[in-house]
Amino acid sequence: MPQTVLLAEDDRAIRHALERALTLEGYRVTAVADGVEALAQAHRTPPDVLVLDVMMPGIDGLQVCRVLRAEGDRTPILMLTALVETADRIAGLDAGADDYVVKPFDVEEVFARLRALLRRTGTGTGEQRPPKGLAPVGVRASHVAKEPVLPERQLTAAGLRMDLQARRVWRGTRELELTRTEFELLELLVRNAGIVLDHSTIYDRIWGYDFGPGSKNLAVYVGYLRRKLDEPGASQLIHTVRGVGYVLRED
Repeated sequence: MPQTVLLAEDDRAIRHALERALTLEGYRVTAVADGVEALAQAHRTPPDVLVLDVMMPGIDGLQVCRVLRAEGDRTPILMLTALVETADRIAGLDAGADDYVVKPFDVEEVFARLRALLRRTGTGTGEQRPPKGLAPVGVRASHVAKEPVLPERQLTAAGLRMDLQARRVWRGTRELELTRTEFELLELLVRNAGIVLDHSTIYDRIWGYDFGPGSKNLAVYVGYLRRKLDEPGASQLIHTVRGVGYVLRED
């Protein structure tokens, strides 16, 4: 069965062009023009993934996202935005969005991000992604945390504690509020604490696609995580290894 996409975009030309492109790519698309219609359609026929424009009249994409998340709806959400400031992207992620694409965008990037979101939520093509604990590129498997035989619930490293089933995380006694992508990125780093993970490995594990050396997506998410993890007077936990990637350790 084709995956279903609920597309909400108030710009008629963009909506029609993206609806056609997604349909040709094999998705079953429902396209609406505003947030009110998007919420009504999401309640009526829940899709596999939502693509929401941030700036729409009436109820905008951020409000749609907040309402669905408040209702406990965990359907993956990709935001379309013409806003390029970091604060604007943070607002979308804090509202519960999983990823974003900045306008004007290449439709192939939209396809890639949708495939990654659907794989992460188990509604993709059925391809199996490597477990997050497997060895990254360039690192010997014997040095990397192995996936356990029994189901895990708790992960701990560098003063962090993660409840994987409840999707909650604490630094010491302080609980952190993380988006889906932030949580998965932190989980990958915690599982491999002390090991430098290269950019390509992280892109593959978290997004399912390497966006290349020119992409700032990973750096942006690491910045979000650092702001939420770091505390005055406490050591930084996520360290940049220039030209390679990132490592979680408590210095």
